[in-house]
Amino acid sequence: METEMPSSRVQTVLVPAALVTATIGIAFAAWFTHAASALEAVAFVTGAICVWLVVRQSIWNFPLGLLNVAVYAWIFYEYRLYADSGLQVFYFILNLAGWYLWMFGGEDRSALKVSRISRREIVLTAAGIAISTLALRWVLTKAQGAAPLWDALTTCISLAAQWLQSRKKVECWHLWILADVIYVPLYVSRGLNLTALLYLVFLGLAAMGLIAWRKAVKP
Repeated sequence: METEMPSSRVQTVLVPAALVTATIGIAFAAWFTHAASALEAVAFVTGAICVWLVVRQSIWNFPLGLLNVAVYAWIFYEYRLYADSGLQVFYFILNLAGWYLWMFGGEDRSALKVSRISRREIVLTAAGIAISTLALRWVLTKAQGAAPLWDALTTCISLAAQWLQSRKKVECWHLWILADVIYVPLYVSRGLNLTALLYLVFLGLAAMGLIAWRKAVKP
């Protein structure tokens, strides 16, 4: 008798398999048709899989994330998106910190659990993003960056999101969604079409992450 496949198996096996197949196929097609470089294709694949692992709260997102940010640091430098390039260095550091916190950041050095931030931290985070964006915009303008305001804004939002993600805070997904909405047209304007597509995928995954992590928070 034919039985229905459990939803847990669909989420843990079929969806990741489909994601891997689709991202590899798109990346190969983009590289083969010269729509993207080999490095951008690698970044596309590792980035999509990495975010999916974060959604699933898998510790394996960190080693893949370290590879992804290293590749993107070079790509963004070549395209004169200096803040995004420098951002990857901070991502690398925060990935290492997050790896440790996810494993030992809970009570009695146990695995960290998903939680929410306080209202006070929400206000401080918003103020920090606003102030740091203005400061970084000034620096990038002096450095003749390609898009000083948007480069600065997305950089500061993403740093805050990465820090919250490293601490398994639900609110990280709100910031990732905001950053991705800005990133997609920014990368299209710079000719990084495959990366723009990747951030469109990120946007969908961030929405999934928000739903999944909300459910994971203890009442």
